[in-house]
Amino acid sequence: MSSRWEVPEDEVSFRFMTSGGSGGQHANRSNTKVEAVFRIVDSPSMPDFLKERVGAKLGEVIRVTVDDERSQYRNRQLAVERIQERIDRAAKVERPRRATKPTRGSQRRRVDAKRRRSDVKKQRRRPGTDD
Repeated sequence: MSSRWEVPEDEVSFRFMTSGGSGGQHANRSNTKVEAVFRIVDSPSMPDFLKERVGAKLGEVIRVTVDDERSQYRNRQLAVERIQERIDRAAKVERPRRATKPTRGSQRRRVDAKRRRSDVKKQRRRPGTDD
């Protein structure tokens, strides 16, 4: 059992439409394109701390449109997976970056590399224009 919160499919509202594009009669007649809408604020199962964190990053509503597959059922599954991925990314707490000073060795290497590069460019100059 994973510790992350899973999106309950019954809290996602689905709309189906024709996907259009190439594919002939099947694409023009079948309602396989899925628009899935998950309302964060209306979710009774999502913990409050998660609602606040995800809501601050993504807003109150997550809307996903999928028409990757020919199957409406598979597009539904993909839509729920993509909503889950967005929530997981938004819920992740990033560690604050602590600024560090460059080490003395890295400073020396940087200056040495600049000096070598400068020497290479000096070699390309015309003779007689020495500094």
